[in-house]
Amino acid sequence: MLDIDGMRHRVDYEPAESSSALFGGTSNWRGPVWFPVNYLLIESLQKFHYFFGNSFTVACPTGSDREMSLWQVAAELSRRLIRIFLRASDGQRPVYGAAEKFQQDPHWCDLILFYEYFNGDTGVGVGASHQTGWTGLVAKLLQQSGEP
Repeated sequence: MLDIDGMRHRVDYEPAESSSALFGGTSNWRGPVWFPVNYLLIESLQKFHYFFGNSFTVACPTGSDREMSLWQVAAELSRRLIRIFLRASDGQRPVYGAAEKFQQDPHWCDLILFYEYFNGDTGVGVGASHQTGWTGLVAKLLQQSGEP
């Protein structure tokens, strides 16, 4: 928030699509999960871990009492990104939200689409659904983590 001449201006957190068309209808970088940015962050945390080692820890999540090495933080972020595509305990994939055809239909439920970005609260895919370039980076995260 910014107060100027008695007027308050604010840019709100938007987990997916914007609540106004002021910036073109998308919330762009103000909340959604974008794979390339997260992937670069994970790679950077891993490189910093090689330099600092296990003795350097940070709170994860921020503000908690849980301390982790940078490698552990990178692994946690990777797991969170990977889980967008994996079936949860209820059998649903977060990426598909309420799209029943993709959640239930046996011809569609294992077709994984790589969306442009993802709702920051639910993991639902948003934007273009065939972003195999940058969202395909999940394959590297799967390979690094050994997730099924």
